[in-house]
Amino acid sequence: MPTLVGMTPSASTPRGNLGEFLRSRRAALTPERADVVGWGRRRRVPGLRREEVAQLAGVSVAYYTRLEQGQARNASTEVLLALARALQLTPTELEHLIDLARPAPLRPAPRTRPERPHPRALAMLEAISDQPAVLLGRRNDVLAWTRTGHALLAPHLPFDGTADPATRPSLPRLLFLDPQVRGSYADWRTEACTHVAHLRRISGRYLDDTRLAELVGELSMKDPEFARLWASGCVADCVGGTKRFRHPLVGELGMEFQIWLQADSPDHRLEVYTPTDQGSADAMTLLETLTHDGGPGGATAGTGDAGGAAPARTPSEHRTG
Repeated sequence: MPTLVGMTPSASTPRGNLGEFLRSRRAALTPERADVVGWGRRRRVPGLRREEVAQLAGVSVAYYTRLEQGQARNASTEVLLALARALQLTPTELEHLIDLARPAPLRPAPRTRPERPHPRALAMLEAISDQPAVLLGRRNDVLAWTRTGHALLAPHLPFDGTADPATRPSLPRLLFLDPQVRGSYADWRTEACTHVAHLRRISGRYLDDTRLAELVGELSMKDPEFARLWASGCVADCVGGTKRFRHPLVGELGMEFQIWLQADSPDHRLEVYTPTDQGSADAMTLLETLTHDGGPGGATAGTGDAGGAAPARTPSEHRTG
């Protein structure tokens, strides 16, 4: 795993990741929120001091310091819950803390096991083929999408590029490194924060995911904003919301999205979009017309039916590499 911007070399280990996360949450918690404004000497940096976190959590300063430095093992449930209370972690952040403190046994290496969409997920995508929808893998790679989902998110890319793991679009790479995609989000910063928080959440679950480590390292080196967001330590699960697009073909439109988790493949998520207002609905109607009529933007670059999902329906066509 490469050394990433905002990370110490020891962060390449599970305990190093734990220390990095604790430091980021300590730095993000202001003394005012923690009600420790009157404690001790003048502050030179934002956030809490180690001794303040230790006192709030009811552990020794020496032990907490060892946790941050990656030198302590097997923190008890009681200690982890106390740290979560002291640092005012969200439920998702608490789950991430536990993932880092108690890493699961090594999983099959993702490098030799490319993600494959489950047939039932593809069937669901086919059933809603008239709606903008995209099936995402654990690293936010596009495993499949509907015609209008492709036309909404990345009309300049080949529709059927999702069929081969080697050519699947990576939404994080597109968001940070592709000027057209980056410019298509009216609130790019919020979208960027959401992607980074998701990647950090996944990094805690899959500490052995070399492809994820390579992705984070690549984006950290190529985009300073990604490096800054990654170093912030934010972690979150996204369950839905609203996005505003500046689409190159139909202009600005707002879309609500819902995320359907896949029971057969818990790391895969189906995002389904619906317009937020009549103007956005009209824009989507126009985009659907352009998509079905072979209009500009490459929206019919795939080989499937005009209304179908990519890749093609037979699961055997999803190569594992």
